[in-house]
Amino acid sequence: MPVPEKIQREVDSLRQQIEHHNRLYHTLDAPEIPDADYDALLIRLEQLEQEYGLQTPDSPTQRVGGAPLTTFKQVTHAQPMLSLGKAFTAKELEDFEARIKKRLESDTEIGYSCEPKVDGVAVSLLYRNGILERAATRGDGETGEDITHNVRTIRSIPLKLIGDRVPDLIEVRGEIFLGKRGFATVNSRAASEGTKQFVNPRNTAAGAVRQLNARLTAQLPLEMYCYSVGVIEGGKIASRLSEVFEELKSWGLPVNPERALCKGIQACLAYCESLLAKRDALDFEIDGAVIKVDDLLLQKQLGSNARTPRWALAYKFPAEEKSTEVLDVEFQVGRTGTITPVARLQPVFVGGVTISNTTLHNMDEIARLGLRIGDTVIVRRAGDVIPKIVKVIRAVTETSKTRRKSIKVPATCPACGSPVERDGEVLYRCSAGIICPAQRKESIKHFASRSALDIEGLGDKLVDQLVDNGLISNVADIFNLNAEQLAGLDRMGAKSATKLVAAINKSKQTTLPRFLYALGIREVGEATALALATHFGEIEKLLLASTEALEAVPDIGPVVAQHIQTFFSNKSNLALIRQLQQAGLSWPILEVTATTKPLADSTFVLTGTLETMDRNAAKQQLIAFGAKVAGSVSKKTSCVVAGPGAGSKLDKAIELGIKVIDEAEFTALLESLSEAAGK
Repeated sequence: MPVPEKIQREVDSLRQQIEHHNRLYHTLDAPEIPDADYDALLIRLEQLEQEYGLQTPDSPTQRVGGAPLTTFKQVTHAQPMLSLGKAFTAKELEDFEARIKKRLESDTEIGYSCEPKVDGVAVSLLYRNGILERAATRGDGETGEDITHNVRTIRSIPLKLIGDRVPDLIEVRGEIFLGKRGFATVNSRAASEGTKQFVNPRNTAAGAVRQLNARLTAQLPLEMYCYSVGVIEGGKIASRLSEVFEELKSWGLPVNPERALCKGIQACLAYCESLLAKRDALDFEIDGAVIKVDDLLLQKQLGSNARTPRWALAYKFPAEEKSTEVLDVEFQVGRTGTITPVARLQPVFVGGVTISNTTLHNMDEIARLGLRIGDTVIVRRAGDVIPKIVKVIRAVTETSKTRRKSIKVPATCPACGSPVERDGEVLYRCSAGIICPAQRKESIKHFASRSALDIEGLGDKLVDQLVDNGLISNVADIFNLNAEQLAGLDRMGAKSATKLVAAINKSKQTTLPRFLYALGIREVGEATALALATHFGEIEKLLLASTEALEAVPDIGPVVAQHIQTFFSNKSNLALIRQLQQAGLSWPILEVTATTKPLADSTFVLTGTLETMDRNAAKQQLIAFGAKVAGSVSKKTSCVVAGPGAGSKLDKAIELGIKVIDEAEFTALLESLSEAAGK
């Protein structure tokens, strides 16, 4: 059924009105009508389009986003999207102009198009017959990703160009960004809804344009400024970039209002200084200015290097700095037990985000700064760089002096109360290890790992789920899990839950070396755990060992001995070991002593697949008999154990004339050594 002419005229009129008001509101910041009137126009258009089947890709109603994509399509840029060379000083800008004049063999004054370097995401927009056909990310410059579904939701980007003399096909390049006001609005909404707030505008914009679900992108007030054009067919554009910007603007495309035309590099430098002075007042984040030769013919004549044009340069502004007060210094415990000082600051907006705390790294950094609580400090942040205290501004008033407090490392761990010990020259660490709540997830993951208890199916993501859901709080809780609890977790059905419970029960029958390694004692790896087990034979003797007795174990020095004794002198650690034993963990008593080392001074290399034993078990047995196990073959290698699939290591062993044995010979060797040791 044909659409009544009156309805078609109304639809066309509504689309023109809505796009007109979109441009006034989102590009020119000069709205003419209230939001309610705008919404009424959009609702009327949606009604007519649905009733008469008049939806088109360029309609303003199509900006809300469609069904989510499953993946991004790759887009090859017809003309590469090059990176820009960088300058940081006036001298580097002058050198830039000198290179241009030398290549052009002319000393004529050059005109430059200057604009802010917006801190956003570079994109390419392709318009065919004035209709937005495709949008793509810059990617690696040669290949990007198709993000048309997301770009359609950005109201400052026209779905259809307006005006005369629009080329049949034109590629427009620009920077998509999230303005400061938009960023503040988004985070304010997140705070009121109790959802996660965003870190900074650039990362938010970058994540939004790469959303598979365009409806999520549509919720953010993204904007764009055009900065150049690429491929053009079926039409002409102006011969100077400054005039091209005017043409783009006349077609409804957004261009940066802070752009300028400058004659000579000194005028460019003055522009940069002026832009830097009003950086904070701009509603979008910038990290510098872009200087381009204005004449497009000269641009073509100058050409490009491999990755950067010779006719353009980014003049980078210095890192943003602000002063604020250090309210306190707290100590955080990292996932491996490292104690790190963190400064709590009077909140300050710097480098695009509000900073309320920053790491101080270690006590040496505090000493270098001469920092105390109550000091006024300079905080620097540039781009995505972690904020940093770079300087202390000394307090000058008596009042502020009385508030200054020295910073000291806590004697006990802030997370569990265990003693804090020094680790090397500058670091401090919680001595508890496995029972410390701050180290909970990492200690459980280590405990279940292949070289430790080897609980098949208990991977990192599942450990995170178990801890986050309150099902386990330490490694002993693993053995209280049941299939019903596990089956209720994400991606864990009844069958998988039953298999995991079986694997947990199986892991109860272990070896003393594996158990000691699983405890995560500082600097006690597989070899040291095996050395301790073979020296003491059973855990009760190890628990009572003095530092002198520990140092009697081969390859254990005073530092490692102190770590071991500190661990076993912790009552909470001892209680955990008893819990594990009560849960059913057991191991055979080892009979190989420290003096029974028939393979001492031998170096073995394992390569290929071992079909009858676990590679780690083979390695532990070799170490128990005194051998060293290396990862590569050299002239010092005594023997290579080669299983199916052995490759370059086997070839090198044959080349060097090193003894090679197969798995059957290796098994026979271990059996004979065990018999000789009295096993």
